Amino acid sequence: MWRYYALLSALFAALTAILAKMGIKGIGGNLATAVRTVIVLMVAWGIVFAYGEQKQLKELSRNNLLFLAASGLATGLSWIFYFKALETGPVSKVAPIDKLSVAIAIVLAVVILGEPLDWKTAAGAVMILAGTLVLVL
Repeated sequence: MWRYYALLSALFAALTAILAKMGIKGIGGNLATAVRTVIVLMVAWGIVFAYGEQKQLKELSRNNLLFLAASGLATGLSWIFYFKALETGPVSKVAPIDKLSVAIAIVLAVVILGEPLDWKTAAGAVMILAGTLVLVL
């Protein structure tokens, strides 16, 4: 099932790039990020309440909060820099560079999380890097 969620994530990430480029015309990237964040916040909490997951709030540990806060900070910075790139760059160049995050995530998963690295995953990461270089150079 995770593969379907991952494919849907890729689809919506692609739509995000196109819709963001269309929506950023005439405004700054910081404002665009703030508006987008409010929408994400409303949708995320709506889903939490729709599934009754708000009951899990009391189960959050300090460790959960620490790493989720750090992840939120990283997400916010990613979005800010993404919108800054979209302000002046073409989606066809910005999006591939942004997707280098996939190859970087693979390396970090191996180094930080100790996940195993097989030859297929390593080859895929190298191809992502190569593909990005082809698209942006």
